[in-house]
Amino acid sequence: MKEELTINGFQNEIIIAKYLNNKKVKEVNPIFKDLITKLYRNIDEESIIKSEIDYTKKKYDLIINIDNVIKRISIKKGINNSVHVEGISSFIHFLIDSGIEKNVIEEYLKYHYADGTTNGIGKKRLSSEKYKEQNQDKIDYINSKINTPYMLDRAINRFVLQGKNSSIKIDGIIYGTVNDFFFLTKEEIRDIIMSQINLKSSGVHFGPLFCGPMTRNLNNNPKYESKRFCIQIKWYSLHDDIIKYLYKNNVIKM
Repeated sequence: MKEELTINGFQNEIIIAKYLNNKKVKEVNPIFKDLITKLYRNIDEESIIKSEIDYTKKKYDLIINIDNVIKRISIKKGINNSVHVEGISSFIHFLIDSGIEKNVIEEYLKYHYADGTTNGIGKKRLSSEKYKEQNQDKIDYINSKINTPYMLDRAINRFVLQGKNSSIKIDGIIYGTVNDFFFLTKEEIRDIIMSQINLKSSGVHFGPLFCGPMTRNLNNNPKYESKRFCIQIKWYSLHDDIIKYLYKNNVIKM
């Protein structure tokens, strides 16, 4: 898949919204016509598309309105896609509310801070690689507890489809740029993530969604210290997962 590397994610969103806005369905390029058909089924090709960017930092970036039917889309491009960020405190409450046991949560906090404590006040901070070398059995234990159908379902909603403070789910993900992208519905996204419930990896993860601090700030730079108290969820394999899924379902050929 070709990448337009000269534009950042936000610029990409604006370009897509401007391209769609005020066009008739019949006027958009073939890949967008496929997207619209997938979302709206039997749509009148004379219908006018209204589209805009959402700036409220919900899970969706793009709002599409055709005949007063609204669809909400997340837009991604590039590699190492971050799909969610939140404070460590609210994340821990999410785990507690999900029924994760105290000892598992304590092990996660040790992994998160990697300084020998569960609150980040330790003096010696380890890199992710060094912590894994010394504590892989504990990471495996965490993963065995959070990679269950129930937890993965909750993780998908919170990290990808809905967020922690919204009741509105996205309708799908565009991965790519205005003339070159793949599109997945929310149902397909769920299928992809749930299919990786038994994924084996050295990091803490919910299926293919990897969890850790925004930064470990190993050099104690005050500028980045606050990010150490946030968790970030990354979907590193998003592009490859999309390709595999579409190939498996005979949408594309390798």
